[in-house]
Amino acid sequence: MDAKLLELLVCPVTKGPLDYDRDQQELISRSARLAYPIRDGIPIMLEAEARTLSDEELEALPPRAPAL
Repeated sequence: MDAKLLELLVCPVTKGPLDYDRDQQELISRSARLAYPIRDGIPIMLEAEARTLSDEELEALPPRAPAL
């Protein structure tokens, strides 16, 4: 995923930052507890398409990198 695009995208529910999960091809909103899929390189930023993250998944996420 393009780093510039990731900087521009925010969670449509909370307007908060997103983390990119390369392995799962998802954009993660920690505050909304949602994972938005990326299909064919296109982020699907619809709440109805996102999956809810479990407590275990949230706890397993690496710490967020500090903003530059």
